[in-house]
This record gives sequence, C-alpha cells and structure tokens, in this order.
Amino acid sequence: MKFMKLGSRPDTFHTVEAVRSVSSEVSSDLIIQVNGSSRYLLHKFPLLSKCARLQKLCTESESSPHQLIQLPNFPGGIESFELCAKFCYGITITLSAHNIIAARCAAEYLQMTEDVEKGNLIYKLEVFFNSCILRGWKDCIITLQSTKGYPLLSEDLGITCRCIEAISSKVLTNPSKVSLSHSYSRHGRDNLSSCNGDIQSVRGTNKGWWAEDLAELCIDLYWRTMIAIKSAGKVPANVIGDALKIYASRWLPNKSINRCLNLDSDSDSATDQNSKHRLLLESIISLVPAEKGSVSCSFLLKLLKATNILNASSSSKMELARRIALQLEEATVNDLLIPSLSHSNDSFYDVDIIIIILEQFMLLGQSPPTSPPRFKLEFERRRSRSAENIDFEFQESRRSSSASHSVKLKVAKLVDGYLQEIARDVHLPLSKFIAVAESIQDFSRLDHDDLYRAIDIYLKQSSLRSPLSFGLLYVFLSWFQKRPKPHGAKHGKITELPSNLKALLAAQGIDRLKHTGPLSSSTTVPADDQWSVSGALKSPKSKISTLRMKLAEDDELEDSDGIIGRNSNKFKAFCALPTRPKRMFSKLLSINRSGSEKN
Repeated sequence: MKFMKLGSRPDTFHTVEAVRSVSSEVSSDLIIQVNGSSRYLLHKFPLLSKCARLQKLCTESESSPHQLIQLPNFPGGIESFELCAKFCYGITITLSAHNIIAARCAAEYLQMTEDVEKGNLIYKLEVFFNSCILRGWKDCIITLQSTKGYPLLSEDLGITCRCIEAISSKVLTNPSKVSLSHSYSRHGRDNLSSCNGDIQSVRGTNKGWWAEDLAELCIDLYWRTMIAIKSAGKVPANVIGDALKIYASRWLPNKSINRCLNLDSDSDSATDQNSKHRLLLESIISLVPAEKGSVSCSFLLKLLKATNILNASSSSKMELARRIALQLEEATVNDLLIPSLSHSNDSFYDVDIIIIILEQFMLLGQSPPTSPPRFKLEFERRRSRSAENIDFEFQESRRSSSASHSVKLKVAKLVDGYLQEIARDVHLPLSKFIAVAESIQDFSRLDHDDLYRAIDIYLKQSSLRSPLSFGLLYVFLSWFQKRPKPHGAKHGKITELPSNLKALLAAQGIDRLKHTGPLSSSTTVPADDQWSVSGALKSPKSKISTLRMKLAEDDELEDSDGIIGRNSNKFKAFCALPTRPKRMFSKLLSINRSGSEKN
C-alpha cells in the first residue's frame, strides 16, 4: 500500500478539559467548534493563510480576542479537521488509501486551493491520488470503498468515477501487469508453496483473478464497476457469471436470509434488512449476462428461491424464469423445490413459478424441420457438388433438431421427478399437479413410468387431502387407470385404488372404476382430444401413416444401408406412444366444472 507524508514538525496537539489545543509560545486567538461539539484553541495565522473558508467566516463574524468559528456538517468529523489543521501548522501527517477521501473532502470544505497558497493541500492530495492511488489495484479498491462515507462530495469531485475507470481498465489488462490483489495476497503464498512457481504466473492463468477483491465493495459501487467491465465487452460472460456467484455468496448467504425470516416481519430491523437484501438481489439479477450458460441453472434457481424469501419484484422473478427456461435441462429436482412463503395457500412448494418456467421452456421449442424428398439410391449416383452441400446442411440442421429433442427428453424426466416430490405435499391442489404434468408434451417422454410413479405417490396421500375434491379426483383416477402402461410390467405392479380411498369414494356415492385396462386401437376419440404433434398429426386414424413415414425417413439418414427396419429405435419409441389423447388432463377440469355447476 502506498502512503505519503507531509510536514516535518512533531505532533504537539493535546487535550485540556475536553478542548484540543496546540503547544505554542503564542497564545491562541481562534476558537473553532466542529460539528457543534468538539472545540479547538488554535491560531489565526497558520489556518487563515491556507483556508479560504476560515478567512471568510472570520471576516463575517465580530472581532474579539478569541474569535469563535462554527464548522457544522464537517466531512469526516474531528479526525479529518485535525488532519487539515496539522497540515497548516506543518506537523507531520500520513496519507494513504484509507484516509485520502476524508482528507480530500475536508480540504474541499475548507477551500484549501491553489488560489489561497501555492502547493496547498488539495493540490498535494490530487497528485498523490493520480500518481499512486489510481495506479495500484489494492489502493484503488480501498479508496473506492471509502467513498461510501462521502457519496455526494466524492461524486462532485469525480473521485468515484475515476476509481471505477481505473479498476475496470486493470481488469481488462494482463493480470501480470497489476500489483498484488487482496485475493492473491491471501492465497498466493499457498499457491507458491504447492507449485513452486511465480505468483504472477499463477495469477495470469486465472481470468477471474479480480472477482474476490471486487466482492468487498458495497452493492451500488459493485454494480457500477461491473457495468463498466461488462460494457467493454472483453471479459467472457462465464467469467462475469463466476464473479457474480462469488459476490452473492459473500453478501447474500443463506444464514442471513434465515435470520430475516426469523425476525418479526413488522419490526424495523427486519424491514431494513429485507430491503437491503432485496436491493442486493435485484442488482445481482440485473448483472447476469444475457449469454446462455454464463451462470449455472442451479445458481439461477437459488436466486429465484431468494426472490421468494425476500419478496423481490415480479419483473426480477420473470427475468429469472425466462433465463432458467433457456437451460432447464441442467437443473436437478432439488433445485426446483422452491419453498412457498405465500399466505394465500398452504402448499409447501411454490408450484406456480415452476409452471411459469415450464411454459417459458415450451415456448422455446420449435417444430422440427420437414424432411426433404428423398430419391432412390440408383437415381442419386451423380449428384452435383451443390446437392451434396445442401444435404450436408440439412443433416447439420437435423443434428441441432435432435439436440433440441434430447433437451426435451431431459426436461420431461426432470418434471416427472419433480412431480414425485411435490406429490408428497398433502396440501397440493390437484389442479396444480395436473398443470405441471401437462406442461410437458407426452411425446417428450420415452416412457411414462416416472409419471405413473408420481401419480401413485399422489394417490397414496389422497386420504389426507380435503374430501371436497373427490369428484375431480374420481375423474383423475379414471384417467389414470385407463391410460396405457407400456412399461409398467417391468417396474412392478401399477397402483390399484387404496382401500381407504375406495371406502371414501363409496361413501360419496361414487361407483368403483370399471375400466382398468388400456383402450384398444379402435376406441373412438373425440375430435378435441386428438393428438397434436407439432401440428403434423391431427388425427390418429387419417395421419398415423404420415408420421410413420416421417420417422422412417429420419432414420434412413442415420442408417448406412438406407433401409429402415421394424427394429429401429425411433420406430419402437413411436409404437410405445400412448394411444390416449395428451389433452385428457384438460378435460378433467372441464368435467369437474360442469359437474359442480349441475350441483
């Protein structure tokens, strides 16, 4: 850390009966009262020769042997005033990154400019600030952090902006050209002992070497600094994301959030703490880079949990939901288990926000490109070079389409696992369970075993739920037992109705379910319940062969012989699709509504 010493005389300030004075052969003729409390017995000559403000105040006040001057709202208090007074007397003072802001604001308050005397305090402080403070990484961060005590004066003097510009320029340069940072001062010795290398070379390999140091800044200064770094466009998005994770873990720990929840919500301390954490959270969300993968999906979901706890703005929640939907396949079931703190419902988990995320995810899906017409192999022996290029581009588009479909398969597996967890919540409304299950299209599931398992868990908890939903539950159970179970035999017996639920249904005057087997292929399906696969399949009777031909054409591109057999993976997956409509869930709600209206 750089420092500067001014003056050569020894310190002769002392305190007598709560009054500060300086030892001198000349009697004092000036009384200065700082911030209405502390008093100083000083001399006019050394002070007025360097401070234009004191000259003006002495001229305006009545002349007396001990003239009294009031200095209200003095920046930095008595410490910074005494620093300026010692400079006027020629007493040695030491300036560093820790006190330069207080000294600079105090000198500005006293108007210690070059117009009063050449080489005055403001000039010396500016030279030290520009030549030493702004050139050092560690000093620049400490100085910037200290501006929060004098926000208005620091802005007016341009100190805050100059510090931010200096820090951002250092982040964009080669780390080996920057002096040691806080983080490398802490960890550098361990790295040296472990790898026997130069600390500069160790730091140069880490693009985010600056993240831990900037995490010491308060949120408003950190936000402005990160905006300056991002606007340059030279730092990778994933490095920005890593820096945000470090800052969030530093200032938004789980313990702090838990303390907020344990405090009385009506108390002033709880309100203050919640407001600070809410501002911090929303600022971090606004800094997340737009690029996909800049931060992990798990980190985004943790931020989403924090928005629930801290009651953040709806715009922040929607922005997180949109970002999470872009990389939802990376999430785990535990990530999606967001606790609900709403007083409007008794559900343990916030299912509504997950439904919004899934809606955003489905909006991202696009219909797969239509296969171009394929001619027989004997007519393709003399294809032109351009035709081969077109075919290559088409295969590349198919690969991206396949990747998109694989993402849907992962998300479907994730949603079914999530359903199994929330099904254990006895307060979960059936409508929300159905909404989550229907949010993923049926053709995104290779099998329905996990969905059946979730339904099984839900049914076992049904006796603990409100009896008011028996009518809707009956329709739901009817749908469940009529659905085809292509893989059920491999994973054990599919759940029959629990005996206690049968008794409850009988008490409500509801007959036992009669249809327990899958529907045959000749079962008549209403027009509004027909399958809709990306708009390509509208009727299972009239267009079923079209879909089979499309699958055959797709597999032909991957088959070296160009012939599709009935053992093809896609053909098997198609045959395993349920024969019942995917919109049956939607019918349940409408049937229940019509039943309640009749009653």
